[in-house]
Amino acid sequence: MTTLDKKLDRRSFLKVSALAGGGMMLSFSWLAGCKPTPEQALELPKEWFELNSYIKIGENGAVTLFSPNPEFGSNVKTSMPMILADELEVDWKMVMVEQADFWPERFQRQFTGGSQGIRQGWTPLRTAGATARQMLVNAAAQTWKVPATEITSSAGVLEHKASGKKAGYGEMASLAATMEVPEEVKLKDPKDFKIIGTSKKNVDITSIVTGKPLFGIDKKVEGMKYAAIVHPPAFGMKLKSLDASSVLSMSGIQDAFAINIFKEDYARNFFDTATFPEMVAIVGNSTWEVLQAKKALKVEWENAPESSFMMSGRNGQPSLAKIPAGLESTEVHKAKMADYLTKPGNVLRRDGDPEAAFKKAAKVIEKTYTAPFLAHNTMEPVNCFANVTADQAEIYGPTQAPEFIMGALSSTLGLPKEKISIKLARMGGGFGLRAYSHHMVEAAVISQKVGAPIKMVYTREDDMTYGIYRPSYSATYRAALDENNNLLALHVKAGGVPETPIHPNRFPAGAIDNYLAEGWQIESNITIGAFRAPRSNFIAAAEQSFLDELAEVMGKDPIEYRLELLKRAETNPVGENNDYDAKRYAGVLELVREKSKWSNPPAGVHRGVSAYFCHNSYVAEVVDTVIRDNKPVVEKVYAAVDCGIVINPDASINMGEGAIVDGIGNAFFGELAFKDGVPNKTNFDKYRMIRQKEAPKAIEVHFVNSKEDPTGLGEPFFPPVFAALANSLYKATGKRYYEQPFAPQLEMQNLKM
Repeated sequence: MTTLDKKLDRRSFLKVSALAGGGMMLSFSWLAGCKPTPEQALELPKEWFELNSYIKIGENGAVTLFSPNPEFGSNVKTSMPMILADELEVDWKMVMVEQADFWPERFQRQFTGGSQGIRQGWTPLRTAGATARQMLVNAAAQTWKVPATEITSSAGVLEHKASGKKAGYGEMASLAATMEVPEEVKLKDPKDFKIIGTSKKNVDITSIVTGKPLFGIDKKVEGMKYAAIVHPPAFGMKLKSLDASSVLSMSGIQDAFAINIFKEDYARNFFDTATFPEMVAIVGNSTWEVLQAKKALKVEWENAPESSFMMSGRNGQPSLAKIPAGLESTEVHKAKMADYLTKPGNVLRRDGDPEAAFKKAAKVIEKTYTAPFLAHNTMEPVNCFANVTADQAEIYGPTQAPEFIMGALSSTLGLPKEKISIKLARMGGGFGLRAYSHHMVEAAVISQKVGAPIKMVYTREDDMTYGIYRPSYSATYRAALDENNNLLALHVKAGGVPETPIHPNRFPAGAIDNYLAEGWQIESNITIGAFRAPRSNFIAAAEQSFLDELAEVMGKDPIEYRLELLKRAETNPVGENNDYDAKRYAGVLELVREKSKWSNPPAGVHRGVSAYFCHNSYVAEVVDTVIRDNKPVVEKVYAAVDCGIVINPDASINMGEGAIVDGIGNAFFGELAFKDGVPNKTNFDKYRMIRQKEAPKAIEVHFVNSKEDPTGLGEPFFPPVFAALANSLYKATGKRYYEQPFAPQLEMQNLKM
């Protein structure tokens, strides 16, 4: 959105009027001489008219569009209103965007996660925009007494060409707001889009770079107190005793007490994950004072017994969730994983007779891949503002999924849901972590206890030791080959702590006559949760690394081999439950082959490829690595994407670049291990993140020109890059990389990192 010229034009504020007795009168208006910015235009209307939950129009034509989903950097706050604006037929310069609060009665699916926001909002948002446009047309038809079918709309202007009548949306807004909502509206043909498919800047960018409060951590009110939490030092421990007197005499400290965020009879949903439901809260006059009290607090912990709680099932049937006792260690996990590889797993898919194929194989290739726990490490620390009184609660903070924490808030606070207001702050990163909004319940319980508004902020150590990590995984792939190196069967057995990463109906299932997928899992009291492209972020790395190794044994080009498998899946698929479109899958491989000039890499460049389907989208990536000064350097990454219609190209490219850099950083360095329930890294002095100089020197993102409805984008870029990097490192060093992270293995080869 551009800023309009604010220079004064004398003709614009001087007005000439004829007097009844002759002569003239000059009058002026300073306001008329100022061409307002869109922000000022929004403030100028005397009255706003609401056409539906998403759209308000002022009498001067200014338009406010509400973005329903929480924003954490995926640009939904810009892209969703772009969809509305295009169907509304309004000039983007006259659009203002506001973050909607959580209001399930008015907005559908206020959840940013699973890369499904745009996909699931596409039709409702278009319908809302088109409905408002039709109501404005109907208002003009009634006013001008002409058929609505003869009225056109464009850039916020209604026109009846036959009579020459025109009116801005603002002139018809008051009447349109009273019109009956049409039962059916016509949506645009994609070829007629004017805003969708063009690049628009982030609507919050000015506020972000100028430091305007947007985030939960910015919230301040009169009389607000500050709170910090203290949780057990290890997974598998619980609170034994608390001596609050040890800190109550300290400067600025108001109180210290134990809290429990779940009632015993509350059936938790999937996103009610909380590692330590019982912990200690410290409340004081400043963040500094409560952090000093954390260091001095006398609290005892003890080993927790095995426990259980009720979960509300998706089918309406509750189930019992069990938490094992014990202080867990990574070395024990690894031993258990190795043991599981020797046992049959749970059969998730079986095509043909894989066992018979392996018996008659001339050659069997078997490789095992592993990956550690990963911490989310969002840039903005976990935080929340809460103001709970006897009859209502106001919550303001970062959350990806407000609808999934409302039940716990209502149960724990003893308030009906309609008395709880969740206001959505912009998030400084999410990556799945903030789908688990336990911090909102913690803040609310503390506020209710002290009878004052509070702001709770985690330290980085709190965040990294609290849990909800990316699980630790292991996968073993086996391929049976005949004497001519033709593939007879493929078997994958994979699991983790505490879940399996397998998506059994994804490629290469459907492309192989004899295919077996088995899963297993190890129970744990270390809490895990969604992490950018859950499960896919590991299994894609293992699968695509194995396919590369298989192609090499067969003497085939890695891209050609994948295309060969996909051609089989397209023309003569095995099974009926394949959840991918083989032709679209092949399309991104062909596009990345073309754009990267795959067969002709520059001198000294070592190339790896990978492709994966997840979140309804297809992504293929090529990573170019060079060895420079005895150090592997990612020179360039090419990405080809089929995600349907692209709403905002520049923002989509930015999202892809971020995911690729994130994936490379985690592949090289990401790791969290445990000893007796204690994580070995608690801050960035030990938890290694990618640095600016280690990011790719260039990233090219290419989109398939598609008329399909939009699909996921925030996550699909992430899984393929792990294997593309591993495959390029193999070309560069001659060594295959089966264990993440790669950096320790590279250092063992005397390569610098």
